[in-house]
Amino acid sequence: MANFKTLDDVELSGKRVLVRVDLNVPMKDGEVTDTTRIDRIVPTLSEISEKGGKVIILAHFGRPKGEKVPEMSLKQVVPALSKALKMPVGFAEDCIGDVAKAAIDNMANGDVLVLENTRYYKGEEKNDPEFAAQLGANGDLLVADAFSVSHRAHVSTEGLCHHMPAVAGRTMQQELEALDAALGTPNRPVLAVVGGAKVSTKIDLLENLVSKVDGLVIGGGMANTFLAAQGKDVGKSLCEHDLAETAKRILVAAEKAGCEIVLPTDALVAKEFAANAPHEVLDVDSIPADGMMLDVGPKSVEAVVAWIKKANTVVWNGPLGAFEIEPFDTATVAAAQAAAEETKAGKLTSVAGGGDTVSALNHAGVYDDFSYISTAGGAFLEWMEGKALPGVEVLKA
Repeated sequence: MANFKTLDDVELSGKRVLVRVDLNVPMKDGEVTDTTRIDRIVPTLSEISEKGGKVIILAHFGRPKGEKVPEMSLKQVVPALSKALKMPVGFAEDCIGDVAKAAIDNMANGDVLVLENTRYYKGEEKNDPEFAAQLGANGDLLVADAFSVSHRAHVSTEGLCHHMPAVAGRTMQQELEALDAALGTPNRPVLAVVGGAKVSTKIDLLENLVSKVDGLVIGGGMANTFLAAQGKDVGKSLCEHDLAETAKRILVAAEKAGCEIVLPTDALVAKEFAANAPHEVLDVDSIPADGMMLDVGPKSVEAVVAWIKKANTVVWNGPLGAFEIEPFDTATVAAAQAAAEETKAGKLTSVAGGGDTVSALNHAGVYDDFSYISTAGGAFLEWMEGKALPGVEVLKA
């Protein structure tokens, strides 16, 4: 995976450096409510600025679908970015044409400028060569630092690379190195923990993982579908009965590949999905008709923790139970804390990603203890599914 160029491989001084970042941050009343994505790009932007490059930021905000929608202007993100960088940040009311050119011509080396939302133009998402040429006129090289949009072949993520040299920024570099350590050339044994509600959204993921990992823990609502496929009665539990054949196929593929599948043997069962609902621990063979499995049970948690202690690498996507409400967060929290302990002790490389996963690890209080947590939802999943990401492929030498 290390066959891509980084900031170490290019001369930055005096260059017009287009930097594609992710500034699609949550906002309320004109204020950024979560600066995680902004904080992550600071090292790349600061380094280019310190080395005398002109930092010209490309990003999208929301889904304006090729229209100029005022409430999706990147102008509103500039104050938070300026605060994070501890320096003034300019703004151009357009990303192409005379307005962008005039703003860039006015820049001194080391200055930072944000160009308006690239998705104000239909050509961006269509990867239109004409729009790529117009956007490309603004810069001498491209620094790709938005892994979260690298699964999209848009002008700012892929098309521009045909007009100028492209290298990975520090955030992209860190992400690609972490992913390579997790599934590319990992330290075995590798354990994947996959949870969440539905098998249907993760079929490609499971089919790719069984050929790549040594152990696969299946939790969440997905586990119920596998248990039902094995002929167990799952009561009123969330379950995709129509996917029984798919689940069986995945189990057979795992056995052929020598991948051990770890399914729950016991569960926390309640009659209703509500906080602190009366519940009991039952074996998965004895779930009552009106019962719902809302979390994996203590015996199952022990098996998961034992696997985590045996593994050298853990890749995590999705919670093991209905972690949003107590006490059905017990298994997710216990397993996450076990992975965090092993990571802190230097015995484990732990990589996690996906929206629910980030929330679950935050909830377990271990967000900072994992080796790497990807904030890229769709791109992280597609990468775990073994798909080529257009915005990464173009960076390869």
